[in-house]
Amino acid sequence: MDRNVALITGGSRGIGAAAAKLLAAEGWAVAINYRADKAAAEATAKAVEAAGGAAMIIQADTGVEADVIRMFEALDAEWGRLDALVNNAGVVGPRGPFGKVTAADIQHVLSVNVTGYMLCAQQAVSRMSTKSGGKGGGIINVSSGSAQQGGGGEQILYAASKGAVNSLTIGLSQEFGPAGIRVNTVSPGLTATDMPPQDKLDSAGPSIPLGRVGEAEEVAEGIVWLLSAKASYVAGAYLRISGGRP
Repeated sequence: MDRNVALITGGSRGIGAAAAKLLAAEGWAVAINYRADKAAAEATAKAVEAAGGAAMIIQADTGVEADVIRMFEALDAEWGRLDALVNNAGVVGPRGPFGKVTAADIQHVLSVNVTGYMLCAQQAVSRMSTKSGGKGGGIINVSSGSAQQGGGGEQILYAASKGAVNSLTIGLSQEFGPAGIRVNTVSPGLTATDMPPQDKLDSAGPSIPLGRVGEAEEVAEGIVWLLSAKASYVAGAYLRISGGRP
């Protein structure tokens, strides 16, 4: 593969799919990870190719170590390089009072939103680090403003998982910056994807300073910029894309 290669977890829809298409327009090859919806991943792959990029799809549950290892090995076998990882796969978990959250809920959300990011980052840096023969690269961790807002009464578990993601970015950027890997966070505000309930999108939009919810493509633009040479001195950053919402 003579193009830059990005692996996007949860790349079959929403922000991940939007980032895949925008990277394709910049000439990237994009590996699209999905957990269950193969048809959506295939549709995104076709859109990537139509935009001028190369595409492949890889099934894996990023909360399972064996799946993560298999995913990166499949990428090695097909394209033989990696220039960027977009840690995007995530789950919200149950909404409602914290007292009703079960141990199983906690384990599930943290396995995908935190453990999955860590496992994928480990695999990525082992391939990209200039200290182990790689050419450097970039990692984008997709977070959420919930980490600052806390999610009280509705989604404390999700908010806590995204707080961990923010800390992960800082640590990784410090440890692997000297190895040629820039690690940054993109923190979307309320965005029109299939994750927020439609009633929340409808009711909250007017309260946002810009008067509406965001679009997946607007968040994806931040991801693509952070992976570009234009952001060559940006590392450990927290890019909030929220229409003015804290």
